[in-house]
Amino acid sequence: MPRVLDEKTKQALKERIRYYNELGIYDFYRQEITELLQPESAETSISEPMTPRAKATLTIAPEESDMFSNPKPEANIADPAAALRVIREDIGDCTRCRLSKQGRKQIVFGVGNPKADLMFIGEAPGADEDEQGEPFVGRSGQLLTNMIKAMGITREDVYIANIIKCRPPGNRQPERDECETCSPFLMRQIAVIKPKAIVALGAVAAKTLLAINAPMSELRGRWFDFRGTKLAVTYHPAFLLRDPRQKGEAWKDLQMVMKELGMKPPAKSGE
Repeated sequence: MPRVLDEKTKQALKERIRYYNELGIYDFYRQEITELLQPESAETSISEPMTPRAKATLTIAPEESDMFSNPKPEANIADPAAALRVIREDIGDCTRCRLSKQGRKQIVFGVGNPKADLMFIGEAPGADEDEQGEPFVGRSGQLLTNMIKAMGITREDVYIANIIKCRPPGNRQPERDECETCSPFLMRQIAVIKPKAIVALGAVAAKTLLAINAPMSELRGRWFDFRGTKLAVTYHPAFLLRDPRQKGEAWKDLQMVMKELGMKPPAKSGE
């Protein structure tokens, strides 16, 4: 039978939704619950199949449905640049996870063209990024800039961000709960920018975005559908600095992206 929310449950849901909104999470999904009929006694024959009850559905009255449809602050802003500013303001001087108390200097939000066709996503800011407040500005950032130039475009043509927006202490990998707390803001950035393609830089970014645990060998060289946008995976520039032999493989990944977007590399000097 349909179950209607009582006042106590409604209030609890409102408080929980308000809590998630404060974390930057605005999308909610209702899931039907299937309850199984348990045997009434130990004498029930094990040869008799257990039959499922009818699905228990939650009836939401029109006035109650409003609490599930709280729009994001940037929802009605047509200009992507203005919408991104609203998301940045929503983050504030974030204290939502432990990283705010572990030495980070500032939020590293993202940089680039708010209408970019191509978006690069790394895992987390490093020391240089934390100092300057911009993603990919250290040695790995210089390599990423060169990779972008090799594609025939500039940093100003793309948008660059990270899974999390605070530097983990000692440049360690971000932990799962930190990614879960921070990534909703990245999802809102992606929704505003609407890139035609996303390149996940490294295993942490790829696994977090795709919610799968697979080696790079299985993630690279193919396209994934990510919220209606195509997503490709390549090596993180920091990894390429440690193992320059893989630069050729990363270039293959970028060539796949270029082909998808109809891009051509710049002509070599002398041609």
